[in-house]
Amino acid sequence: MTMARIVAIDFGTKRTGIAVTDELQLIASGLTTVETKNLIPFLKEYLKKEKVACILVGEPKQMNNTPSESEFFIAKFLEKLDKEIPGLSIKRVDERFTSKMAFQTMIDSGLSKKQRKNKALIDEISATIILQDYLYTDKENRK
Repeated sequence: MTMARIVAIDFGTKRTGIAVTDELQLIASGLTTVETKNLIPFLKEYLKKEKVACILVGEPKQMNNTPSESEFFIAKFLEKLDKEIPGLSIKRVDERFTSKMAFQTMIDSGLSKKQRKNKALIDEISATIILQDYLYTDKENRK
């Protein structure tokens, strides 16, 4: 029984990290990082090849729970995405601390200082953490 994948996006104004599940929606893996200006064409191409149940988009918040300044850009992207790929299921997920967690993950996995400066890799790992959190929370909610 194959299901559709879940895609997670760690949106940035310059670069966007993308992670994806396997078809059984059990494992989150980093897929790639794309220049944000190429994000919608990339997603369109990906959706031609893969069945996708939904796209998770990180929701950046301040510590006081108000939207961060990047939310403006994400909202514009979501409007455009809805126009370009209508009917696509989009869910927002809290992404506070994912960049810090991504950086810590890089340290814990023994990446060199040079590798840890690779912002594209941080974005991809952040997207993977967003997706992993979602899978874990969703599984807990189904119990």
